[in-house]
Amino acid sequence: MASVFTRIIDGELPGRFVWRDEQVVVFLSINPITPGHCLVVPRVEVDHWLDLDPAVWSRCSEVALAVGRAIQHAFDPPRVGQAIAGFEVPHTHIHVLQMHDLSDLNFSKADSDPDATEMDDAAERIRTALRAAGHSHHVST
Repeated sequence: MASVFTRIIDGELPGRFVWRDEQVVVFLSINPITPGHCLVVPRVEVDHWLDLDPAVWSRCSEVALAVGRAIQHAFDPPRVGQAIAGFEVPHTHIHVLQMHDLSDLNFSKADSDPDATEMDDAAERIRTALRAAGHSHHVST
C-alpha cells in the first residue's frame, strides 16, 4: 500500500507543493511547527533514509539546502533547522523549518489545525524566494 506521501505526490491527496523535480518534491507539513515548515520527500518510497540510493540522498540534501535558504529569505528567522525522524510516515522525509530556539524542533508543538490562508501565504512566500534564487523551473504553482 502506498504511503500517504506517495499518495500526495501522485495527486490522490492534496498538498501545498513548493518544489517538484524528477527525484524530489517539497510540500508544507499539514502539522507545521513553525510557519513554512516543509517536508523534502524523495519520489521513491523508501522507509529509512539510510537505505536511500546515495544519488537520491544527495538530491534530497541539495533540495533541502535550497528550500532552507528560501525559508531564511522568506521569514528571516535566526536559524533554519532540519530533522529526520521517520516515525510518522514510513517514507523518507526531511523536515526543514524556521527556528527561533531549540524548542522549535519539538514535534509536540506542531499545529494540528493550521489556518489555511496562513498556510497558502507561507507556501507562496517560499515559492517567491525560490524563484528569486533562480529555481523557477522547480517551483510548483
